[in-house]
Amino acid sequence: QVQLVESGGGLVQPGGSLRLSCAASRSIFSFNVMDWYRQAPGKERELVARITSAGSINYIIDSVKGRFTISRGIAKNTVFLQMNNLKAEDTAVYYCHAGDGGRDYWGQGTEVTVSS
Repeated sequence: QVQLVESGGGLVQPGGSLRLSCAASRSIFSFNVMDWYRQAPGKERELVARITSAGSINYIIDSVKGRFTISRGIAKNTVFLQMNNLKAEDTAVYYCHAGDGGRDYWGQGTEVTVSS
């Protein structure tokens, strides 16, 4: 059973930063892709950023370009989402997702609230 555990969410003021972490129970090289999704209240879940097993960042949603960065941890089983210059519209529950071509795996989500 693959587990994805997110952490790093919280309350931050507009313009602030947070770094979300997603720790996987097996090597992230075993997944074709790892992603961060988010779901704001009353809205559908949307893909925020994606990194492939080769380390390529092949998707960043336009609304966060230049502010968010997806990366992998040195331990190779962690994926990060560095979020800078946060805005109120970034408020959402952020989910880590991994796909290995056969199955999809989701974390439990971590809540990010951007408010003054």
